[in-house]
Amino acid sequence: MAAPLLLVAILLSGPALTCQCTNDLFQIEKPFCGWECITFALMWPGAFCVGLKKSLECNIPQYIQSWTIHGLWPMYQGTCCRCWPIFPSDLEELEPEISHLWPTLLKTTSNFTFWKNEWIKHGSCAACVEGMNSPTRYFQRTLKLRGHFDIDRALMDAGIKPSCNKTYQFEDLHSALAPIIGDKYEIQCLKDDEGRELLIQVKISLFRNFTLGCHKTPQAEPTDARTAWKSSEGHPCPKDTPVFYFPISYEHPHDPCD
Repeated sequence: MAAPLLLVAILLSGPALTCQCTNDLFQIEKPFCGWECITFALMWPGAFCVGLKKSLECNIPQYIQSWTIHGLWPMYQGTCCRCWPIFPSDLEELEPEISHLWPTLLKTTSNFTFWKNEWIKHGSCAACVEGMNSPTRYFQRTLKLRGHFDIDRALMDAGIKPSCNKTYQFEDLHSALAPIIGDKYEIQCLKDDEGRELLIQVKISLFRNFTLGCHKTPQAEPTDARTAWKSSEGHPCPKDTPVFYFPISYEHPHDPCD
């Protein structure tokens, strides 16, 4: 019982501490709450699979028809606490919703494995903030943000719809999204094999109280399978190049327009 009790003591001791397990021991490494901004990232499945290396099998279930959650990441370098476990029971009541809005999209990774990795890498860093101080609350908060930032509706209302042929300018995307995501954001693209710029991700910068406008140098993209894009890890969409917004293809997710 000593190790669990020690974990509780560390986590409750205030914002000055964090921990990492090493051979069942706890090692103090960085301030537990040493971040100011948090990034909420949304991913477009129609481009995500295009960007994956073909060796990573992509699978988009038929019920996935909108932008999915990529993650909620405190702008903080490194993992805060590998010793804070998450169990399937923590997400049992949320699973129907989270499966639709935060799926793995990879055949080789289960939903829970993906969610577990997100909690260990990012949720444990966010847990110092009220409302995210447990695995369940972290995922509840992320789902709430997804409901608030309805970029599907914003794009649709602006006439920006998935297409294999029509392109959009950066200004079109900015005009549609800025009213709901503020001015501290990044609209990301990737290049496909034919050199086309594809809309793939929107990263929204928030303060710790979830208001818009926080501006800090973001942490590096997580280097898990979901960001193992063959061309790049995503880059700001160019302001002078047409951008494609590919549709989702369930039969050919790697090549939706070929």
